[in-house]
Amino acid sequence: MKIRTVLFSLIALAVLSSFTMHVLKTSLKVTVRNDLGNLESEASVSLYKTKEDYEKSINPVDTQITDEKGNAVFGNLESVVYYISAEKGDKNNFGAGEKTEKLVENRQNKVTIIISE
Repeated sequence: MKIRTVLFSLIALAVLSSFTMHVLKTSLKVTVRNDLGNLESEASVSLYKTKEDYEKSINPVDTQITDEKGNAVFGNLESVVYYISAEKGDKNNFGAGEKTEKLVENRQNKVTIIISE
């Protein structure tokens, strides 16, 4: 009886692990703060795959608007480095905090961006 229970548990764990790997997609949660450390809602956040696209503000992978907690979440991403542009009014992150590390696959990666004048 114990062998069946252990075998069933191992099979269930293997199925659950396989399901989780297929369900979890690579994503990036960007939190935007101002130079005083306050969260910035309604900021525009764009992701770019190349430095050239970032510098020219062309061909964004995606653009999101931050929620009331200053967060923008990008899903179904590749496990690569991204360049981030964050803007609200006359504040932006140009010159600081523009690039992510290579995203970890099948995880929600997180980064905080500071915008200032």
